[in-house]
Amino acid sequence: MNALPQLQTSPRPPRLHLQPGSTPAVLRRQNGESVSAELQVVSLTGGLLSLANPLANGSTVKLMFVTSAGSVLGGAQMLSPVTNRLQPFRFLTLAQRDRRTIESLIPVSVYQDITEPDWMKKLRAASDSRYEPRPGRFKLAAAGVAALIALGLVGGVYFRHFQLLKWFER
Repeated sequence: MNALPQLQTSPRPPRLHLQPGSTPAVLRRQNGESVSAELQVVSLTGGLLSLANPLANGSTVKLMFVTSAGSVLGGAQMLSPVTNRLQPFRFLTLAQRDRRTIESLIPVSVYQDITEPDWMKKLRAASDSRYEPRPGRFKLAAAGVAALIALGLVGGVYFRHFQLLKWFER
């Protein structure tokens, strides 16, 4: 029996699940009509919208939304609705500035989990612990500094006192 050829699939782009009600969106249809929505999930390739009424599968829109990192405007194609309120979309056009805005929303740790091989994660974890200060060294250094300061103060008082005694003897 022949095995089916394995397709090379790239890792799924990281997604950011947004807080409900936090990211309103506006879709501008080709006839100029605008539709209000709420962005639920976003990634560099698309996302998920909550709509009052889903749009036709395959329809193209201009999608606009504002995030804490800035505004995003891109061309999108609506996909088959998941429920009567949730409808996924994919970006058809996305300017570099808007792409960077979305990238800045998604935590770096999500990207590292997807793009780094396991050996790189182990190496990063080992090298991170290498630079942690050893316990006790800071205490020893602080005690040494305190001893030097105390020695300087005692020496200063001693020499000052010694000079004062000479001054009184005259």
